[in-house]
Formats: sequence, structure tokens, C-alpha cells
Amino acid sequence: MLDRTHRLRRAGTTAAVAIAAVTLASCGDSTGPNNKQNALRPAGKYARQILNLTEPFFWIAVVIGLAVVSATFYVALRFREKPGEERAPKQVHGNTALEISWTVIPAVILAVMAVPTVATIFSLAKKPTGHVVNVTVTARQWWWQFHYDDPGNGVETANELHIPVGVPVSLTLQGPPACSPTPCYANGVIHSFWVPALNGKKDVVPGRKQFLKLEADKPGTYLGQCAEYCGLSHANMRMRVIAESQADYDAWVKSQQVATRSEAALERGVDAQQWGCATCHSFKPGTAGAVAPNLSHLADRTAFAGDIYLVNFDNLWRWVYDAPSRKPMGNLEQHMPNFSAAGMTQAEAQKIACFLLTNTATNPSPPPECAGK
Repeated sequence: MLDRTHRLRRAGTTAAVAIAAVTLASCGDSTGPNNKQNALRPAGKYARQILNLTEPFFWIAVVIGLAVVSATFYVALRFREKPGEERAPKQVHGNTALEISWTVIPAVILAVMAVPTVATIFSLAKKPTGHVVNVTVTARQWWWQFHYDDPGNGVETANELHIPVGVPVSLTLQGPPACSPTPCYANGVIHSFWVPALNGKKDVVPGRKQFLKLEADKPGTYLGQCAEYCGLSHANMRMRVIAESQADYDAWVKSQQVATRSEAALERGVDAQQWGCATCHSFKPGTAGAVAPNLSHLADRTAFAGDIYLVNFDNLWRWVYDAPSRKPMGNLEQHMPNFSAAGMTQAEAQKIACFLLTNTATNPSPPPECAGK
């Protein structure tokens, strides 16, 4: 009897610790209203469709779960073997009514749930028509490349997607371009595009093109990330979607189409230290870099390096100086190198950062740290 009491206490303690751990884990800033990646707080009609589908299914599962647990406890207590009693429980094998019931009832429930599920899947897969913003999204290790495909637009940016409120955005998701002489798909691993407040996940598979659509109800910034493990910096492959009024969106597009300085001037300025930035990056609006983000409007963005660092002087010069120490890159062949190991001084890195912050901004406003540099 004592041993049984001890086991019950130990089981109770284990359950209490588990419940406390789950409760405390839910109290951090990564959850609730402070988390801008919350699928339970939809900000667009496509995300709302998914939530409207899952909510009733959740409560159906709760009812079924409670019924099963309650029945299990009832049977365990009601028909338990009492001290001094020796008997075999009544067998129900071959009971046609019971076997048909526990086969048909779940099948009917699943069949009923399948109807709205299939309808929602087809609705989300339908491409929007009319006034639509078309964007090609290229997933790289570990950042997102956005190219606006509409005629006369031709904007190229990284990790930061601007969209007009109330307008469907059609995304073509793809892996990095094939490399020669064979289609090796440089950095070609599977990623998954996910902005929880605007729609569900969609895998990005090298060599294939996938479709996803977004739409925001109101202005705001909606955070997203890669939702498929893709290597060492998977957790650092983030993005942000900035929804704004049509007028503000049009103004942003116009600003991105204009060179802050000529391409040649940018390349000369950045490469004055002979570090070859233009080998990987593009400094011309609307064009993609060879393997790295377009920098023509870097200073206009909120964050960089997979949307993990805010665009400011301190973050930028430290990144230029020694990027691998700021974002794990492992054995990735094409990545921002450690220029400090190649002889770059901190003063040189700061000079490049100042040049970029001043010359890649639509409205240049050099940071105070750059005075005299």
C-alpha cells in the first residue's frame, strides 16, 4: 500500500512539473500579443479562412478528447478488480453493434470535416484576378529575395516585402537559380515561407515553383520566417511584410525605382577599399546580386542579414567587419566572408557602413557616427 502511495505521489509531482513548465513557457515574449507571428490573430482574409476552419475542429477534438478520457476513467474505476475478487472482464469481441458504431461514427465525423477542409484548400489555391501585386520570392540560405514582377515596377529587395492594404498579392515561390554546368541549385535546400498573420505555410522546393497569396486588412508590419529546417541559420531566416495604404505603397515603389546614386558611383565607393562588394551584391535598382542581396536601397530597409539586425551604423559595420560571428554560416560556400581575417580594419568597416547608410537612402541622412568619415 505504501509503495502504491509513493508511486501516485511521484506521478502527481511529474504531472505538476510538466504543467508548470508548459505554463511558464507560454509566459514569454515569444507568445501572446507580443509575438507578431501569431496565426490566432489573423490580419488578412486568407489567414482568417484557415482560423475559421481550425476553430470548430479544435472544439470538436476537445469534446471527443474529453469523452474518451472520461470514458476511460469511468471504465477503469467502475469495473476495476476489487480486493479478494477474481473474475475476468466481460468480453465484447464479436459484438457487431459496438464494432460498427466505433467504425462508422469516426468515419462520419471525418467525412463531415472533409467538406469544409477541401473547400478551403481549393479556395486558398485559387489565384486572384483583377488588381493584383505579383512578386517572385526566391529562398536562399539564409535570406529572402523579393522581385516585383509587374510591368514598369521591377523592384528588387531583400527580407522586406511591401504590399498595399486590401489588395491580393500573388507570390511565386522558388529556390535559387540553377548553377552551371549542371542544375546543382546552389544552396538548394527546402525552405518554407510563412507569415502566420496573412496565410499558412508553403514549402519552397529547389527546381519547382509554388504559389501563395497574401492580403492584409490594415496597415502594419507582419513578421514571418522560414518554417522548414534549412541549415545552421534556419532560425535567422526571417522576413517582414509591411502593409500600407495604396498611396504609400505607390510612393515606396517609385522611390525604389530611382537610383540613390549611379550604379558606377556606388560600386566605386564601396570597392574603394578593394574588398569586392560588387562581386556578390548589385547596386542597381531592380536587379539581383550574383549571390547576395541588392544594396541599392539598403538604408531604406528596416533590417538586414535575414531580418535579424536593424539597419543602423553599429550593426552594419560589425557585419561588414566579421559577418560569420554575427550569423552562423557553417560550411556554406557562398556567404558574407570574415573580412577582419583578410586584413580589414574596424575603421575601414566603419567607412563602408557610413558610405552605404548615406548613399543607399532615398533621403540621405548620415548617422552622427559618420561625421567626418
